[in-house]
Amino acid sequence: MTLTAAELYRRGRAHLNAGRNAAARREFALAAARTDDPDLLARIAGSTAAVVIRQGDPSAAERLCREALAYPGLSPHTSAMLHGQLGLLALERGDLDAAIVWLDQAIEGIGDEAEHRAPMLLNRSLAHMRAGRFGAARADLERAAPDYAATGNDVERAMAVHNAGYAALLEGDLVAALSTMATARDALTAASAVNAAICDLDRAEVLRDAGLVVEAEASLTRVAQTFGAHRMPQARAEAEFHLARALLTHAPARAEVVARGAARRFRRVHADWWALRADAIAVRAALLASIPDGRYSTGDRIGVPARHVDVGASEDVAEALRGYGLEAEAEAVELTAQLWRARMGIDDGGNGRVRVHASAPIQLTLLTRQVQAARALGQGREDLVRARAAAGLEALSDWQASFGSLDLATSLAMYGEGLIYAGLQSAVRSMRPDVVFEWSERARFLNQEVVPLRPPPDPELAADLSELRALRVEGGPDWLASERAREVGEQLRQRQWAALGAAGRRPRASLEELQAGLDDETASVSYVFDRTGMVAVAARRDRARVVQIAAWPEVARSVAALRAEADVSAAVRAGPMAAVVQRSLDDRVASLSAALLDPVAEVVGDRRLVLSVPGILGGIPWALLPALRGRVFTVATSASQWLATREYSAVRRVAFAAGPRVERAGEEVARAAEAWPDPIVLRDEDASVVALTGAASRVDILHVAAHGRHSAEHPLFSGLQLHDGTLFGYDVDLIEKVPATVVLSACEVGRSSIRWHEEAVGMTRVWLHAGSRSVVAAPVVVADDAACELLGAMHESLAAGVAPSIALAEAYRRTGIVAPFQVHGAGF
Repeated sequence: MTLTAAELYRRGRAHLNAGRNAAARREFALAAARTDDPDLLARIAGSTAAVVIRQGDPSAAERLCREALAYPGLSPHTSAMLHGQLGLLALERGDLDAAIVWLDQAIEGIGDEAEHRAPMLLNRSLAHMRAGRFGAARADLERAAPDYAATGNDVERAMAVHNAGYAALLEGDLVAALSTMATARDALTAASAVNAAICDLDRAEVLRDAGLVVEAEASLTRVAQTFGAHRMPQARAEAEFHLARALLTHAPARAEVVARGAARRFRRVHADWWALRADAIAVRAALLASIPDGRYSTGDRIGVPARHVDVGASEDVAEALRGYGLEAEAEAVELTAQLWRARMGIDDGGNGRVRVHASAPIQLTLLTRQVQAARALGQGREDLVRARAAAGLEALSDWQASFGSLDLATSLAMYGEGLIYAGLQSAVRSMRPDVVFEWSERARFLNQEVVPLRPPPDPELAADLSELRALRVEGGPDWLASERAREVGEQLRQRQWAALGAAGRRPRASLEELQAGLDDETASVSYVFDRTGMVAVAARRDRARVVQIAAWPEVARSVAALRAEADVSAAVRAGPMAAVVQRSLDDRVASLSAALLDPVAEVVGDRRLVLSVPGILGGIPWALLPALRGRVFTVATSASQWLATREYSAVRRVAFAAGPRVERAGEEVARAAEAWPDPIVLRDEDASVVALTGAASRVDILHVAAHGRHSAEHPLFSGLQLHDGTLFGYDVDLIEKVPATVVLSACEVGRSSIRWHEEAVGMTRVWLHAGSRSVVAAPVVVADDAACELLGAMHESLAAGVAPSIALAEAYRRTGIVAPFQVHGAGF
């Protein structure tokens, strides 16, 4: 049967809405050949123009629309549809005022024709969003929703919902953005690969703004490939533009290359507005990559020769951006140029005074504070350097306070990295104990300050976790590489972000307050890494001193090699190589002990120690260091956290769980349980995720002997292997009340991943963030026999009412075992 022109046109529109551009264009061409009706021909031309826009020829698209408008006898509806396409063209080239004028005319002229009014409203909402008129954008989206419902167009209706999520992103509400986009994702991804890529492009923007730039970059790379495969050059360039923005935060040299490539691609399709925005990223990246102090250039500049930077280009780009109404992007370019001048010691002649604008996005506020701090440093005003950096960090902290998720809080720390190191370096230059301690605590608090609420029961989140457990069993060690695991993991993360709200903030203590809280038998050592080296603030009740860790270069090399040596030592317990491996490990820990603890010994003596360490030292098995063997110490997340939670409560109930395939797990649990009256003991099939989390909410101490796995890329997917699968870090947030003390006798879960140089994230931090007072764990592999004997002895002291750090030290002394178990948090 031969289809009519009208039927072909409708088929073409369906292809267009689903992102099948080539198929849509074929149907429109066939439809045009089968009619001489000027109205239908004009509508076909307008829809063909939509395809042509996507395929990168906006000039041809505009020509089609203008020619169609000249057809005699057009109905007002058809003219309105063409006005709508001209509005879309103006939107694509960045002429927002013209876009809104065209779309206003189109929406007025189309009347009640829902099929075409809905996309016009959708496009006008985008124009309003880009112009910062979010209320108007939401109003258009709300009007579009019933139009899409009336026409039964589920894909376009989902796109309207998705765009509402994008509006939330632009307003800075990352949680609402992700959750709203997630509700539209299934319909969009099922429609076509193109719609899925559009969805993933916007999601990647949320991840980037949340500081999860590595994940955003991987997604954007895939999206760009999809658009390229479907011959959509402008969409591909937009993905590359956003990729360059993500790279700008940590790899500016690569960002410049990607941004310049995107700009060239935009210009080939005459998308000058987008090309200018890509130029702005390229200019900023070139400036940041040339700053020699390492703040913005990590590994991406190795081997890259120094080159001339045209700082004057920033002025031209900023002026051009303002011509398009892109005030925030223009200011970002200007601030980056001012930061470059300040860091390079170039006098700007008093021009370019910078102020913090109350309505500025957080990223711009923090960049402004960086410029102010850099200028203060150039003027030799160290107090002002720290004041400007602190003001920026307070603004970041206010933003973080709206998120209770450890995952999100630690990733958002990216935005404070420059200010933290500006403050730390200034503090270290002062060598004043109170100032260095203050900035040490600021660095620790960058993602600890927020205290999360315990979320209400969430059956959907629990279902996601159950599916992930099954996927991990089926997928083996690379389970997270599967598409379904990624999808469920992303969905789980979104639910968790939304479920956890901030309940308050932990107080940050001064050095004076810390010293007042120390007794005569306790001292504190806060290690401070400021990128150029390391110092420590050693404090006791009556004295505090800043000491240099002069052997920092050797420490850095030793820390990198220590984990592997300790893991091998735990595995090789007999045979001719055992002694060789042990000697190497002994030499390594002796060297670290001398470098890190000898300099503070004159202040701290043989007192009990509260250690506060930056992420770069987070992997050290402190209990193996000769100066700490058999000594009472705790590795606190911060000195303030220790001070606030050090009171030890009586233990009423204890639970134990033995995971599968751990040779002595049953024996370890049985021996430790003997010390307690009426313990909960979970073995075999009873050692399930549900049983363990249920028991955990009813006890004061939880001890788990199981295989563990640390996920370096996704720390909150680290977990403990139980009878029915893995208990993930995310599961911990579902426990109504976590135990005060958690003992993790499991390989790897004492490890952590460093996010943005300062903060270590792993299973121990998950429990502490959830509210546990202390966690006993090892950052390296422990031999099963050592764990069984040592932890059994520790429980004897715990049952006698002794605090965890003291109990562990007593167990070390009684058994003579040397093992890497240590207490994190407030161990005494």
